[in-house]
Amino acid sequence: MNHPVTDALSDFSVRFMKAWHDAGHTFPRSEDLVGLQSPCVEHDSGDEVMWQAVAREPMGDLAAVEKGIELTLHEDIVAFYASQYSGDMAAKFGDLEFDLLQSFSEEDTLRLQENILGHLVTQRRLKLKPTVFIGALAAEDKVISICNLTGQVIVETLGKDKRDVLAADVESFLTRLEPIVRED
Repeated sequence: MNHPVTDALSDFSVRFMKAWHDAGHTFPRSEDLVGLQSPCVEHDSGDEVMWQAVAREPMGDLAAVEKGIELTLHEDIVAFYASQYSGDMAAKFGDLEFDLLQSFSEEDTLRLQENILGHLVTQRRLKLKPTVFIGALAAEDKVISICNLTGQVIVETLGKDKRDVLAADVESFLTRLEPIVRED
């Protein structure tokens, strides 16, 4: 699928890989991914996994989430989560440091869809506008999300109507991200 978000995410993944290479590593590494099966895995030593992002062919979808909540997701959300398999990528947007969440494998995609569905159900119960998280911040009550109604990228306080706009759309958000090399 040729989509601006898919292209911007792929470009960020390349910049992320380059940052790791420039820091003297062949691939990003993670202890959290040991033993997990994924097309991303380049090497699993038993202590850490070296991985790289790979395009999903064919592209995935979030139809199970949409059916489960009876809501059509913004096309940028689908493009973001369905275009590649990757480990989470540490990033910086302005002064904000966070982990850009990704799906590592088909099994991980199922877990991710369950979490997204739970998030949307909670928002519906609290009568909040629907969002889908794409970034985890150190503060556990805040996440970076895509607003399902506008496509804006926001920082939201979970369970509250407190939302600050970071970017008008996902493409411009991803374009402005700076990769961070964070070794476990």
